[in-house]
Amino acid sequence: MEIDVAAVTRAVMAALEAQNTSSDDKVPVGISNRHIHLSRADCDVLFGAGYELTPMKDLSQPGQYACKETLTIVGPSLRPIENVRVLGPLRSASQVEISRTDSFTLKVKPPVRESGKISGSSPITIIGPKGVVTLKEGCIIANRHIHMSVEDGIKFGVTDNSYVTVDAEGERRTRFYDVQVRVHEQFRLEMHLDTDDANAAGLSNGSKVTIIK
Repeated sequence: MEIDVAAVTRAVMAALEAQNTSSDDKVPVGISNRHIHLSRADCDVLFGAGYELTPMKDLSQPGQYACKETLTIVGPSLRPIENVRVLGPLRSASQVEISRTDSFTLKVKPPVRESGKISGSSPITIIGPKGVVTLKEGCIIANRHIHMSVEDGIKFGVTDNSYVTVDAEGERRTRFYDVQVRVHEQFRLEMHLDTDDANAAGLSNGSKVTIIK
């Protein structure tokens, strides 16, 4: 019996393609709304000396949680954005993460940055129940990034601080470029997008995207 080599090759290639696009190779999406990280000193000013934040809900990354506390942020427009969620735990420096749409309301010009990289970023004022903090720098738009474990890094063939392209399928198919990869043994696999990016691509929490190598 003669074997159709071309047909076999096509079948193998189709199987490999299906395997490469299987759900095991998809990355879940987590949508990040505007939020605030606080230092100990700023927490004391905003809520009172020694105040302890109240955990409300664990986030996808171990040790991170949403708090019951919310604050108001104000920029040069003097148009406040209220009920901005505080995330814990406390950090060494306060940081406010907003979307580009929020920046138009506040009239600030935050850079797109990795979380924690606040040097030279925009000033912002935070209003709490006990006091007011004006940050000389600390307001950013978070860059698109993917958290993954060391095992996931091996699986996807990427290393910490590398950059990848990501495809989002669906009615509003979108390709995201320059997505930072963060690899750590405690991280859980998830791509973080702000509300502007998620809405533009028609994505919601739990949607799946594909890393393009």
